[in-house]
Amino acid sequence: MLFCEEVSKSFGSVDVLQDLTFIVGDGEHVGLVGPNGGGKSTILRLIAGDHKPDTGAAGFRGSSIGYLRQEAGLDDANTLLEELWLAFPEARSIENQLADIATRIEAGEGDLDALIEKQASLFERFDALDGYRIEARIGRVLNGLGFAPGDAEKKCGAFSGGWQMRIALAKVLVRRPENVLLDEPTNHLDAKTRAWLADELQDWDAAILIVTHDAAFLDRVVTRILDLRDKKVESYAGNYTDYQRQKAAKLQAQDQAAARQEREIAKQERFIERFRASATKTTQAQSREKQLAKVERIERTRKDAEVNFTITSHGRTERDVLMMKHIGHTYGDHLVLVDVNLHIERGQKVVFIGPNGSGKSTLLRIAAGLVAPTEGAVEWAERARPGYYDQHQDEALDPDRTVLEEVRSVAGGAPDVKLRTVLGQFLFKSDDVFKPVRVLSGGERSRVALAKFLIQPTNVLLLDEPTNHLDRTTRRKLLEALQGYEGTIVCASHDPGIVEGVATHVYEVKDLAARELLHMRKG
Repeated sequence: MLFCEEVSKSFGSVDVLQDLTFIVGDGEHVGLVGPNGGGKSTILRLIAGDHKPDTGAAGFRGSSIGYLRQEAGLDDANTLLEELWLAFPEARSIENQLADIATRIEAGEGDLDALIEKQASLFERFDALDGYRIEARIGRVLNGLGFAPGDAEKKCGAFSGGWQMRIALAKVLVRRPENVLLDEPTNHLDAKTRAWLADELQDWDAAILIVTHDAAFLDRVVTRILDLRDKKVESYAGNYTDYQRQKAAKLQAQDQAAARQEREIAKQERFIERFRASATKTTQAQSREKQLAKVERIERTRKDAEVNFTITSHGRTERDVLMMKHIGHTYGDHLVLVDVNLHIERGQKVVFIGPNGSGKSTLLRIAAGLVAPTEGAVEWAERARPGYYDQHQDEALDPDRTVLEEVRSVAGGAPDVKLRTVLGQFLFKSDDVFKPVRVLSGGERSRVALAKFLIQPTNVLLLDEPTNHLDRTTRRKLLEALQGYEGTIVCASHDPGIVEGVATHVYEVKDLAARELLHMRKG
């Protein structure tokens, strides 16, 4: 069971949660939704014990909890298999003890009877922990998440960011704890793997609380929605679609009730104004005025604030914007790309698709000049002004800077009034610009990273999974901005909104090559 009981939490002068109470029962699967920056990730951290509430209590009941954070938190020096075995510390310890006892017995060291008795006790405990099936569980989960058989012995540091997040997810799944917290579990997954994960969670008898902007995923997995608004949550039975229908009906009813009350109040106010000075009805008017003062006003529903931005192309490039000739690349002994050739022209919107780890991000980083190819050459048009946006751009923010300071660091001397105007478009208004980056939610950090990127003058956008971590509204606005962008775009993405709504040319990066698919529409 997961719970928050009258929880309040502030960061500095910012109140995030207030008298928040809810329970996720044993075996219940619940989605936590709400506006970005509203405190969803904070709730998960409070339950996990990463943060302490200012008042109230938060936590879980049961022997175990699994928590997928938005940062992978892996040891790059571990192999994939070693990292997953960290999810089983007791079983791993018993394995090591058994290996030590076997060595001592073989060498004839110590009291043989005592060693055999200890060995039997450890075997019994290992069996109770289901230790003999751990390797099979690990193999099943890795297969479901799309890892290749040979990946088990690769170092975690050799995997791309998206695959590292899959490893972090695998550590939660193989352990199968009684309580589970998942913060944006589908961000780095393709459609096939999202479907597998949904099936995996559906069959899991655990208390699960999920934060995600993936409505289709919530529809498949959860049976209840907690809607976080104004520092508190409200519960809705059913999946995400059910929640949307119930929420819309509730808001409509609230607006209708507010309208009826407004009409009645206006009627009473007209009576009061007309007869306030009347000799015969003064008392009645005063009585109505006192009654009106006691009426609890029904508020009209407020639409959530939305980001509002465009992306401007600065200057016109030559026709041939980017040439990548005979590109090959390896990471140590791991071959990623072989003889890749790309010719990208002005105004094209090129999208790379393909499995995680296939080389999409590497190809973008080579184009951006962040990685030198093992073979081949990159040629940019003379007037090209490329800007590179990494899928982990938010992780590169300085946690000790304020939002304004972070954007100012790349603004080239632009006045603060312009920077605050841009930040306002990303919902950082008034004193919000003085918040330290370290207190921001994952969605807020993504908006800062996006604002920081867009304030720089470019005419070519190099984008690596740009919609990861974005809420539904910000994602929609970004797709609209990319559709209207007059420059050139080169993007790696799993997002069907980009592939189907933005791309003019699609390349599948797979099996060491980049193969052009059919044009999506005219460039």
